[in-house]
Amino acid sequence: MADNCTPALTTLQDGGCDLYAHYNTARVLMPLHYSLVFIIGLVGNLLALVVIVQNRKKINSTTLYSTNLVISDILFTTALPTRLLYYAWGFDWRLGDALCRVTALVFYVNTYAGVNFMTCLSVDRFFAVVHPLRYHKMKRIKYARGVCVLVWLLVFAQTLPLLISPMSRQEAERTTCMEYPNFEDTASLPWILLGACLVGYALPLVVILFCYSQICCKLFRTAKQNPLTDKSGVNRKALNTIIFIIVVFVLCFTPYHVAIIQHMIRKLLYPGLGCSQRYSFQISLHVTVCLMNFNCCMDPFIYFFACKGYKRKVMKILKRQVSVSISSAVRSAPEENSREMAESQLIIHSKSSNGK
Repeated sequence: MADNCTPALTTLQDGGCDLYAHYNTARVLMPLHYSLVFIIGLVGNLLALVVIVQNRKKINSTTLYSTNLVISDILFTTALPTRLLYYAWGFDWRLGDALCRVTALVFYVNTYAGVNFMTCLSVDRFFAVVHPLRYHKMKRIKYARGVCVLVWLLVFAQTLPLLISPMSRQEAERTTCMEYPNFEDTASLPWILLGACLVGYALPLVVILFCYSQICCKLFRTAKQNPLTDKSGVNRKALNTIIFIIVVFVLCFTPYHVAIIQHMIRKLLYPGLGCSQRYSFQISLHVTVCLMNFNCCMDPFIYFFACKGYKRKVMKILKRQVSVSISSAVRSAPEENSREMAESQLIIHSKSSNGK
């Protein structure tokens, strides 16, 4: 009786620690979550890409950063079906180590390309409001193109080593892919992850908060000098863009990086953490990674605030699709009615023939 009550998460018979004891719950909730992320993220970002392509002649620096953010999110959604299968199989990767490495690469590329391009959008809005005359429109576009190339080069320089590193690990009952315990024995891992959190999260967040504070100060000074300029569309759009970017950072990226930072500091201070602490960290990673991946569903709302006329163009596309569906239904309705009438007349005619 006591054996049945012993939680599976503590220790295994061989002295190891089962960090995947929650797989029965995870194999239901995590595929459900990633199915929603796949559908919403793919539809939302494809819709944004359609709008951007339709207006490619009117491209500016904001649209350029948004386009790269869209491409990053669409690339990420293409890898989601494999992760969905992995969680549905109970943290058991059955698709080979090569595909595991590719999905890991796509995952980290999306994470840090998204962070960097949101930072670029914040800086772009900062210059649009605080220094509008210092940066000419065409100069900003040329500068933005160079920044986009630099961001992709930095992101791939950080993530391409994943292709030459084994990302899967054979466990007693499963083969795990892209899980923290697979790299736990790596030398200096806490320092590596803390450095990655500093460069990939803390510094961008400081830049975004700085841009937000400067835009707020500029709007406050402008409104105080001339109340009519407080209604400026450019200024309000810039403020709304950065506010939503901060919301995405807080909801999606902060929990994951806070979980990493606190566990790495604890590991440096108290080496040899117990099974329960490692298991709690593993669960926190699975939950916070789900939140972080949800950013690809929220990014289309950034385009909503950042890109001029995005809402109007999206509504135009949706209305066109609805009108096409309604017109098709209206056309098909008379055909179905006439078909039903013909079938009824045929039945009546056959009955009368039989009666004779």
